[in-house]
This record gives sequence, C-alpha cells and structure tokens, in this order.
Amino acid sequence: MNKVDFIHQYRSNARHVELAQEGDEDLGALKLLPGTWKNEDGFEGRGWNMIALPFASEGPLDYRVLVNQYNEELKFTLVDKGVPNRGIERGSPSVNTDQLIVTLDYEQMIKQIAADDRPESDLEGGPDLAIHHEPGLFLNMTNLTTGDIEVARLATVPHGNVALALGNVRVIDGPPTIPAVNGLPVGAPQDLDHPYLSPYKFFADNPFKGVIEDAGFPGFDPVAPNGLLNFLPPNVARTTILDFDTTREKAGIHNIPFIERQADATAMRSTFWIMEIADSDELILAYSQIVMLDFFGRRDGFPGLIRWPHVSINMMKKVAAPDRTKAEMPAV
Repeated sequence: MNKVDFIHQYRSNARHVELAQEGDEDLGALKLLPGTWKNEDGFEGRGWNMIALPFASEGPLDYRVLVNQYNEELKFTLVDKGVPNRGIERGSPSVNTDQLIVTLDYEQMIKQIAADDRPESDLEGGPDLAIHHEPGLFLNMTNLTTGDIEVARLATVPHGNVALALGNVRVIDGPPTIPAVNGLPVGAPQDLDHPYLSPYKFFADNPFKGVIEDAGFPGFDPVAPNGLLNFLPPNVARTTILDFDTTREKAGIHNIPFIERQADATAMRSTFWIMEIADSDELILAYSQIVMLDFFGRRDGFPGLIRWPHVSINMMKKVAAPDRTKAEMPAV
C-alpha cells in the first residue's frame, strides 16, 4: 500500500489496533519483525553483555566490569495503525498536514546463563536470573518525515530509564558488515596495561566463554564486544538494517534521580540486522546496542565524567507468529 492509499484508508476507517502480521507493507522497513524471536534451534547462548558498575572494593578500583551470557525472547505482537499527529501548513488558505504513524509494540525478556566479574564481587548471580525486561514501541513514520528520520524506538526500562531513539533504514543484498566497537571507557586511559583498566585487561586476556566448552570458541571480549556477531549464518540473501540513536536532535534519554546521581545513562545507539536466508523462510535477527553510562571524573585531563560503554549483542531466530491472545483487545 502506498502512502496516498494509506492516508485515504486512515481517513475512511480511522485508527485501529490489530494483530501484527509479517509482511504487512504498512509497517515499512519493520514488516519482517512481527512474531517471536528467541535463542533456540542452534542460536542458544548467542546473547552477550558487558557493563561497568560503580563498586566499592577493598582494592584501589572504584568500579567492576560484569559480563553475561544470556538467552532472550523478543516479541513483536500488536500494530497500531493510523496514529495521527495533527499539524497545519499555514498559507492562503491554510491546510491540515497530519502525519500518520504505524507503531509496532515489543516486549524483551532476557535471562542470564552465566556471568563473571572483575574485581570479583559475589554479586554476579547464577543461571536463569532475570536480568532485563523492556516493553516498548517501534515507529514507522509513513509521511511528512524530517530529514532522513524514518523510524523511531521508544524504550522503557524498569531501572528507571525511558529512551527515544530516532533512526533510518537501509536494505542491502547479502549479509551485513558488522562494525567494530571499542568497549573501553571514554575519558579513561586507553592502555590496557594501565592499572585502572585491569578488569578489562583480565577479560581481554581471558575472554569470557560462559557455558561454552569448545576449545576453539574465542569467547566474548568486552574490549571488542561486537566480535562474536561476525559468526553470521550462511546464505544471507538480503539484510534490512535499522539504526536508532538517542543523540540525534530531539531524541534522548531520561532517568530517575538516583540513576542520574550514580551512573547516568546519557546515550543509546542500537543497530538491528534482519537477515533473510536464501531459498528458505528463515529469518535471523542480530543487534548491537551501546548505552553510555557517565560516572566518576575523567582521568585524561579533560572536564566531565568518564563514559562507560554498556554493550549488548545477540543473534536470534524467528520461531513463531505473533501471539493472538495478546491481540484479543478492543480496537482504539
């Protein structure tokens, strides 16, 4: 359905909520997302996470680095169509210029498989520990877009964070090229031999393998955390790339006061790669997300706080269509 037909349908039928369907053209670049994505069927344990946390230890360090291996369930279930943003274009005469949004809801649930930290704290927790829950929305802006902003992500985190990330879309033939990411804190020494970076050096020298016992497995390195995403599935025919960024104009993150005082989440950048496998209906979703946490004064002579990258990566398979039980609700 083209944008003119969509606007006409909205004005005829009004806004409505329905069960999301894979391939729905109203979703634009989000059309492959509806359904359930999980770490199963050969993708178990493909989720990895690293975060630096303020920590009062007996030694000289004031932080610890925690790494996790995890499994995830990510559900895209409902689509809200024809969400109107009212506007006007002034002139002689003035005309209404409504923007119409199509939103796709999501719910992310993450459970830890294994974890380790340095300095050791006995706080890392065991297997099956729930470590993340996030409801939110992906938005497809069907008309009257601003610049290259085509999509948006609204995220709500029970720690006390809400984020608006704005972004754009690319579709390429074949597999994606996964960019390298520097996991070291910005504003701290970049030399792994510096004593202040000893937790990072430990994991660089001893990459975290979680529950994987294969001697050939390189492990997760928080210094270069995107590395394990390079183990891509074979025969990727096409990739849809969604980039979201809270540092773009009018985007941003808000946090409750305790978080602002202790480890302020100030920026989030996430990239999703939706991969279509050749000669099959199989869909693979990979992502890399970086949240910057600001705490403790910089150690490089510049003013401000150190920015600590909190990086999460995963690769999952679509395993089910959207859950109909959640869709049994009245239309708006």
